Amino acid sequence: MILVFDVGNTNMVLGVYQGEKLLTHWRISSDRQKTSDEFGMLIRSLFDYQGLDMRAIKAVVISSVVPPLNPVLEEMSRRYFQVQPLEVGPGVKTGIALKYENPREVGADRVVNAVAAYERYGGPVIVVDFGTATTFCAISRHGEYLGGAIAPGIGISSEALFQRAAKLPRIELVKPKSVIGRNTVASMQAGIVYGFIGQVDGIVERMKAELGPDSKVVATGGFAELIAAESRTIDVVDQLLTLEGLRFIYEKNR
Repeated sequence: MILVFDVGNTNMVLGVYQGEKLLTHWRISSDRQKTSDEFGMLIRSLFDYQGLDMRAIKAVVISSVVPPLNPVLEEMSRRYFQVQPLEVGPGVKTGIALKYENPREVGADRVVNAVAAYERYGGPVIVVDFGTATTFCAISRHGEYLGGAIAPGIGISSEALFQRAAKLPRIELVKPKSVIGRNTVASMQAGIVYGFIGQVDGIVERMKAELGPDSKVVATGGFAELIAAESRTIDVVDQLLTLEGLRFIYEKNR
């Protein structure tokens, strides 16, 4: 079995694979204050709850956009799983050619998503990842990572509106009944949700104009299903995209 980590700014997703089968996965907070022992005991509790044996883990694969957590998870992997983790970064085989001006600037999560999207759906393909930031990645027909766009995420945009506008409340991000809100909460939901739908469709349509009209559009991340339900450009929602990408990268580096 292998254990994979997708470490984001807000949450990290853990997955346990046996061969190509995902046995289980969890989402926990990316708490930068936790020590390696705290993460180790938390993961041990999760394994015990699922009836899994930590001793069966033969490899750990990490994709992280939070550098302070990298040494913590490395130490945790060595101490609790007795393995040196494979971290997605320079020198790791991905099968994807990075056409970025400076490949080291490309976030590990974007590389992993590109690997999974190309392996699962072929190219050209556009990946929209709804995380702390909303990222758009373009992968060519020949498996080249061409670049993309980065926008503020839905969650932090909503939170900024609450914090900077004295009379606006913190709201739940759900689809409103109408784009014409009849109260403040509904108006904010309409503006945020339909505003982001418009943003996604606008950027994707411009990318398709450069990449090709036959480009597949794959969405992943926390708000993917909310936005995809009303989007005219998203073809498929794949919530396991990043975990699958980590598995593919592990296989390429065995």
